[in-house]
Amino acid sequence: MTEFDRKYIKLVKKIYTHGIVERDERTGHESKKLFGEQLVFNLAKEFPLLTLRKIPLKIFIAEQVWFISGSKRPDDFLQKFTKIWDDFTEKDGTVGAAYGYRWRKHFQRDQLFQLIEHLKQSPHSRQALVMMWDPADDGLYGTNLIGTYKKNAPCPFGFAVNVIKNKFHMHLFIRSSDIILGAPHDIAGFALLQYILAAKLGYKPGKLVVALTNVHIWDNHFEQIENFISRTNSHLPIKFIANPDYFDRAEKKDETLVEEIFTQIKSQYHPLDKIEGLKIVL
Repeated sequence: MTEFDRKYIKLVKKIYTHGIVERDERTGHESKKLFGEQLVFNLAKEFPLLTLRKIPLKIFIAEQVWFISGSKRPDDFLQKFTKIWDDFTEKDGTVGAAYGYRWRKHFQRDQLFQLIEHLKQSPHSRQALVMMWDPADDGLYGTNLIGTYKKNAPCPFGFAVNVIKNKFHMHLFIRSSDIILGAPHDIAGFALLQYILAAKLGYKPGKLVVALTNVHIWDNHFEQIENFISRTNSHLPIKFIANPDYFDRAEKKDETLVEEIFTQIKSQYHPLDKIEGLKIVL
């Protein structure tokens, strides 16, 4: 198995075997959960992509291109590839908590542009952080104090970047992680972002450290887990190289960029069959 598969399946088994079972007030579902787990990957060795079941590649690729563009309207690019954000789209056609919009516009500053310029000037800075979480409105019921949960609050809520010995490292913070559906998608997506930012700045990709505050398996996935944790394969590591122009092309919502990245990964990707019946809990 790949490094990702080994570490991922180990954590899945740990949650399924030792997780605490509790019912969630917001969803009404039970889950097995653990607190404060961590996954570490070396992006110089492989792209962290789950091969023990099939992951739809174009979804996380197109999503990251959309994020980098700073848009909060799925219909201006993302819907050509996936409807994944439709459940979180408001009547005006926007997603208020869209990560890319928060990176580039929401806080009255362009965090991604400033990250790049900051690291050009101070590559050894320890202040290179980008946030998606808005404490003025997210969490704690947001601005609604009567106890109604918002439909969407960022699960990955921020990331920190360090450049050490010419390698671009990222520390990703995820407050709530559905290990079966959410984690593989988020990790692959933010790994892609790390490759793109590293290439833009002329660095090699380094460690991706994923901090998982609450990592869980929902009760509607318990049956499928029995199948999944018995799987094994001999998949080779997936290699990925981002070109320096990927960031600029993503800003322009270049659809050919999605196809280019997809082709590079797909040529190496030979996963086991998908697992039927995996439904997201909202």
